[in-house]
Amino acid sequence: MVPRHWERTTMGWFEKKEAVKIPPTKALWQVCPRCKSYIPVAEWKANNAICPSCNYHGRLGARARIAQLADADSFQEVFREVSYSDHLDFHDATGAYKGKVEAVIAKSGEKESVVMGTATMGKIPVMLGVMDFAFMGGSLGTGTGERIARACEQAIAEKRPLIICCASGGARMHEGILSLMQMAKTSAAIGRLKAAGLPYISVLTDPTTGGVSASFAMLGDINITEPKALIGFAGRRVIENTIHQKLPPDFQSAEYLKAHGFIDKIVERKDLKPFIVKMLNYFGF
Repeated sequence: MVPRHWERTTMGWFEKKEAVKIPPTKALWQVCPRCKSYIPVAEWKANNAICPSCNYHGRLGARARIAQLADADSFQEVFREVSYSDHLDFHDATGAYKGKVEAVIAKSGEKESVVMGTATMGKIPVMLGVMDFAFMGGSLGTGTGERIARACEQAIAEKRPLIICCASGGARMHEGILSLMQMAKTSAAIGRLKAAGLPYISVLTDPTTGGVSASFAMLGDINITEPKALIGFAGRRVIENTIHQKLPPDFQSAEYLKAHGFIDKIVERKDLKPFIVKMLNYFGF
């Protein structure tokens, strides 16, 4: 017979009102946003953030995409000293713009939303730029526009084609009208690049929206994108409330834009580098 005090002690173990929940650790698993499959993080990274179950193309940071596109050890960063401007001394209800952007810089190690550099792709010298959505939503600020404009100037001087991988939520409104001015500034710089007879290949990745989609992202001699990428200007809800109509389910997807003539080619990530090299060969490089 079990002593009464033993019974009281052991029963307490089984009378807890809430079950212990142990969530899967992000250090071990990546959950696919589309099909909800659990993929080991090492496999997810080795597969360039592509789900092996449903082919979902996840977002890549700037450095990871550079490693995928540039020939090994060929990338040399330029204009790293160019960074943001807080000419408005902007503050909102959540704090100062300067504090926010400095926190992002400290966390990411980047100083702007685009990383620019010279590189080779398939042994072809290029000017390569990659936007990073993790840096304030890949927003277009004064530093972003200045880096792209300077990259165009260097590409002209060195006769290099320009490739930019876009990923952005739009203009960085913390910087006011000078942020919006970067739309015209980058477009004019790309115009000078084209006038010099050099090609510009634009790669629109998920997401490419707002002021970036309305400027340099859509100005490529070749505009390409990855499958299912979100590409547009204003958001679906804003458009529907403005025109008082329901939009198609696939509206602003890469496939929708391709069907309506805005995109030249949808290219899977694993094929992106060889496709760009093929296009550069077509342009005579």
